[in-house]
Amino acid sequence: MEKVFDFAKPDYDRLRRRGMSEVIFGAGKTAEQIVEIMQALNAAGQNAFATRVTPEVAQKVCAALPNAVYVATARVLTHDVVPLPEKRGKVAVLCAGTSDLPVAEEAAITAERMGACVERLYDVGVAGIHRLFSRLDRFEDAHAIVVVAGMEGALPSVVGGLTDKPVIACPTSIGYGASFQGLAALLGMLNSCASGVTVVNIDNGFGAGVAASLINRLAVR
Repeated sequence: MEKVFDFAKPDYDRLRRRGMSEVIFGAGKTAEQIVEIMQALNAAGQNAFATRVTPEVAQKVCAALPNAVYVATARVLTHDVVPLPEKRGKVAVLCAGTSDLPVAEEAAITAERMGACVERLYDVGVAGIHRLFSRLDRFEDAHAIVVVAGMEGALPSVVGGLTDKPVIACPTSIGYGASFQGLAALLGMLNSCASGVTVVNIDNGFGAGVAASLINRLAVR
C-alpha cells in the first residue's frame, strides 16, 4: 500500500507521468522525515533523490540508510533500489566559476539521473573567455546546454550567441554586494540579447537539469 504521512504525501504516480520519481526538497525537512519519504518511495519500487540536504542532516540519513549516497558539493542525497535509466543523448553543463559548482553539480546530477550523458565544463566564465572558446567542441553536439553563472550573469548570453542548441540559464547567488544575492545575474539573463535563452530561478540547478533532460529526451526518442 502506498504510504502517506501527516507531514508529506508522496506522489507515487509522478514516475509514470513525468519519467522521474518525485524528488524530495530537503531544505527545512528533518533527517527523520527524509528517511521516511525515501523508504516509502523505495517500497513502491522507486529510487529516492533529495536535494538541498545539509551535511548534518545527510549524516543522520546515511546512518539510517547505509546504502544512501551523499554528494556534498551538490548537496544531494540518493537511495536507489532499481537501476537508473540508460544514458542517452547529451546535456552540457557549463559554469562560470568554481563558486558556482554547487548549483552546476545539482543540475548535472539531476540530468544524469534522468538518463542523459552529461558533459561538464567548469570555470569557463567571461573573465577568461579563452577558456570557453578553447572548449567549444565539447558542447556543440549537446541537445541542451545548462549555463550557470553568478556575478553579472553574462556567460549564457555568450554561449547563446555561439550555438543553435537550447540554452537554459541558471543564475546563482554568488557575487559582491551589488549582485543582490543573484538578482543582478537573474535580470541580466532575462535581458539577454542572445535570442532564445531560457532562464530558471536563482540557484535552481535542479530545475535547469530537469528542463535540459526533457529536451534531451525529445531529441533521442
